Amino acid sequence: MAIQDNQIVSIEYEVRDGDKVVDSNMGGAPLVFMFGKGQIIPGLENGIKEMNIGDKADVLVQPADAYGEYNAEATQEVPKEQFAGIDLEKGMTLYGQGEDGGTVQVIVKEIKDENVIIDFNHPLAGKELMFSVAINNVRDASAEEAMTGVPEENKPSDDEGCCGTGGGSSCGCH
Repeated sequence: MAIQDNQIVSIEYEVRDGDKVVDSNMGGAPLVFMFGKGQIIPGLENGIKEMNIGDKADVLVQPADAYGEYNAEATQEVPKEQFAGIDLEKGMTLYGQGEDGGTVQVIVKEIKDENVIIDFNHPLAGKELMFSVAINNVRDASAEEAMTGVPEENKPSDDEGCCGTGGGSSCGCH
């Protein structure tokens, strides 16, 4: 039976860009998500919708259904002095704060004498990705999971308490 929207799905996967493995959870903790909520890339979600528990498959995901096409205009030239104290290297990933206050990931594309060119594209933008995926489990969501969109498996366990979420002293942990 096809996976339905709002079901909780558990998968193991390996993703390759050509011959290079760029991410994998094979043999580790499965990825658990609510199907149909955009919690994984659209091409992978679409590629597994007809699968069942125990099924394994290779799913080829095109850039538009993964991390988007590469946008050559998504670069910016920034004064080198803004990176004071950082030992810059071409290809390194840096994290900063975007205009909306969220975290922004950039890649150092080029280092010039006075300026640095940074690339705002996701590192896998423009890449055709091959996912080898195994469906570990598919189940109906509980009422709480359906309301929050958060699978029970993704919540901190009671013995971790708020400290498991990185709450620190703000939640009474010392």
